Amino acid sequence: MITNIRDLIEHWTETNDLMRIQKEVDPVFELGAVVNHLKGRQPMIFEKVKGYDVPMVAGFGGDRERMADSMGIRAPEIVPRLIQSIVQPIATRSRSTGPVQENVILEPEELDDLFPVCQYHAEDSGTYYVSGVLVVKDLSGKKRYTSIRRMQYLGGNRTNILITSPELMDQYRQIEARGEPMEVAVMFGVIPAVVLSSQVSSHLYHTDKLDIAGALVGSPLDVVACQTVDLDVLAEAEVVFEGRMLPIEREMEGPFGELGHYYGGEAPQPVVEISAITYRNQPVWQTIFPSSHEEKLPMALVREATLLSTVRQVVPGVKDVHITLPAVARCHAIIQIEKRHEGDGKQALLAAFASDKDLKHAVVVNQDVDIWDPADVEWAIATRVQADRDVFIVSGANGSPLEASHNLRGLSAKMGLDATYPLQEAKAFRRTSIPGAENIDLSQYV
Repeated sequence: MITNIRDLIEHWTETNDLMRIQKEVDPVFELGAVVNHLKGRQPMIFEKVKGYDVPMVAGFGGDRERMADSMGIRAPEIVPRLIQSIVQPIATRSRSTGPVQENVILEPEELDDLFPVCQYHAEDSGTYYVSGVLVVKDLSGKKRYTSIRRMQYLGGNRTNILITSPELMDQYRQIEARGEPMEVAVMFGVIPAVVLSSQVSSHLYHTDKLDIAGALVGSPLDVVACQTVDLDVLAEAEVVFEGRMLPIEREMEGPFGELGHYYGGEAPQPVVEISAITYRNQPVWQTIFPSSHEEKLPMALVREATLLSTVRQVVPGVKDVHITLPAVARCHAIIQIEKRHEGDGKQALLAAFASDKDLKHAVVVNQDVDIWDPADVEWAIATRVQADRDVFIVSGANGSPLEASHNLRGLSAKMGLDATYPLQEAKAFRRTSIPGAENIDLSQYV
């Protein structure tokens, strides 16, 4: 089993899945452009980053098959494994020390001295850290939470941070009201399972996400205590920033090229002051290109797990679900069911919209339709949907702030399409087939 990014690099080198970029690249625009050329689906390592002597990886979690491979499973097993890991997490193990603390810099003066800070889009307001996994504790100090938060570099040892979680922002404000800073740690250079688990909803499941990551890879992950804050971090992370979110102080952040391929606006955000940097010998730095498959896929997988679990409660015949990546990894869903009763299709749609406020359009199909093939789904819509009977629209609902049209009025409409055929008309909807077609080898005919 693979519990650190170095072993994953070695594994994908042996399987020829890792692309090595030997040409020197500039962290401002050029590096991101190379990653985005393959949509963040291709694992790659940049051996020469302009101005630095550390290698940098990207694209490690943007492909279903490779993400599954990093956890020792097959792609169709990811969502069931994720559901199982949420229900049966494997607790982390505390260690007195670990590789991530082989080097310790207290009170760093310039964060960008050691590790590259990238600028990704033309109108981004500056350079950003976008792949760091944030670690915090709740107000009781007993529960640990992780999430990925973008951080704009402000110079010196300071960044600001965008907090989109209502629970985390509420916690910060309670601490801020006491005039105190909030302790944080940010981990870089982690395996895809840690990134995937970071997207699980704390509000919904209340489970330690590093324990979920351990269950995903089938082994407890080791953690060590930070040097300057009361938090634990992964012993096998490559780099950790330790610090504090300051009370009261804000710095303007944005615009920034966000998940929906639009620029987000400007707003004052909390400031983080870094108190220590710890890192492994010969560290490997990491980034995730914003809006690439590597950012979207973990979000989609977690939503698929929630969607599958929710629909299954009311339609036991649900077979599979798919949250599509082009639709911001949250706005479109396709649901495959074994239709047993009339009404199953619409019931599945109602459950789908209840599972996620960000979901905007959903399609339900029979089990003879391949939900992973957009052409097959379009065929089902074209040949099995009558809009006056099979489509319904709910107006004035909540939506996603990452979806531009939602922001025009702060509300979204939901559309459900039941592309299943009537049970009593099954014979009229049987698909054509050719006996033996699957055994044809065209090379034998030309």
